[in-house]
Amino acid sequence: MSFHWESTLFAVLAFGLLYFVLNKFAFGPLFSVMEKRRELVQSQLKAAEDSRTQAEQFMQEQKKAMQDVRKEAFQIVEQARTSSLRQSEELLKQAKDESVRLKQEALNDIQAEKNKAVAALKGQVGAMSVLIASKIIEKQIDEKSQQDLVEQYLKEVGDKG
Repeated sequence: MSFHWESTLFAVLAFGLLYFVLNKFAFGPLFSVMEKRRELVQSQLKAAEDSRTQAEQFMQEQKKAMQDVRKEAFQIVEQARTSSLRQSEELLKQAKDESVRLKQEALNDIQAEKNKAVAALKGQVGAMSVLIASKIIEKQIDEKSQQDLVEQYLKEVGDKG
């Protein structure tokens, strides 16, 4: 194998001509397409980063809003619990007051009925006493029959009362 400098020169000139033609017609458009692709990828990466940042910010806002809603719901539940407790205490107090009032009215009614019964009984006993006294005087009976008569009238009073 021998070295031929003409072949080498021809190969270098062919390579130079090929490089010039490719540089003029292929590498320029190829590099510009690759540069546009690089810029597109860079813009998409930036847009994705911006979207991720916005999504994180939105998620933080949502978490805060959710915490606020939970806090507000807890406050509403506590207010409802307090209100219901206060209402139940008021109802219990009203029920106790009503029961005390009804009890007092019942006691007053019982006392009035008792007073009426005592007054009626006194009237009956008074009438019986007068009746007994008049019968005793009329009959002028002995002590034993007087005792029997008093017991009989007391039984009558007991049966009527």
